[in-house]
Amino acid sequence: MIDVTIANLEQQVIEASMTTPVLVDFWSPRSTPCKSLGPVLEKLEAEYAGRFVLAKVNSDVESEVAAMFGVRNVPTCVLMVQGRAVDGFTGAQPEPQIRALLDKHLAPAAAPEPEPELLDEDDDALLARMKNEVEMDASNDDKRFFYVKLLLELGHVDEAKAAFAPAIGKAAGIRRLDSLQRWMHAIDAEQASPADMPALDAAIAANKRDFAARFARAQALLAQQQFTAALDELLEILMRDKAWDEDKARKTYIAILDLMEQPKAPVAEGQIPQEDPTIATYRRRLSSVVLS
Repeated sequence: MIDVTIANLEQQVIEASMTTPVLVDFWSPRSTPCKSLGPVLEKLEAEYAGRFVLAKVNSDVESEVAAMFGVRNVPTCVLMVQGRAVDGFTGAQPEPQIRALLDKHLAPAAAPEPEPELLDEDDDALLARMKNEVEMDASNDDKRFFYVKLLLELGHVDEAKAAFAPAIGKAAGIRRLDSLQRWMHAIDAEQASPADMPALDAAIAANKRDFAARFARAQALLAQQQFTAALDELLEILMRDKAWDEDKARKTYIAILDLMEQPKAPVAEGQIPQEDPTIATYRRRLSSVVLS
């Protein structure tokens, strides 16, 4: 998911749609239908795994962009393919209808590759196999995501950065890659200056709206791979200020949900892979806060 402004419209929407379809969501923080549609679109972007990019335009702020697209009401969504608008809708449409629109224009999902038996595969063997897969298919962002994620999980930060480097230019437009980058930034910050957790706890106890302290605590927990604890801290911010610091808490929350995901096991055609129950719970909590 990316935020679009008049400054980056050409690059992030027009040019980007030449290679990957871009669904532009024109929204307003004052609109109740926008609040219900947003989480649905974000869920679909994650589920479609790179088949389209979600681009959000705050129409209250970027009125010039909205005018360029002839937007009169929000929410309005416009699907861009090859630099032109090919479809769209206005209003908070139900998820099945949005899926039908996307499936009409997007390339079919690649058939899932059978996963090799991993029961007897140790970390070194798994890393070697995943590294080889990335080298053989360097443009596959999903394979790179899970390889870099595993390196970070095992503490191989320098190797992770090296493996991530070829895709760093795409991080702004591909949410999973952006999520990895946010994790690496949190690790770098913790290594450079470890968080003083007792001091942060004291600051929060003195002022529950000390969002900077809460976010610093969440970043430290993220660096330490305490993902659910980090999500809980970010929820405390979101419950009090949904758009704090240019949506930083919400974007980090979504990034952690991405990082918690594991490779999906192949399923029969037409079936949807079962979502991890912990991820599903925290996704619902985010939706509840956004819609409240």
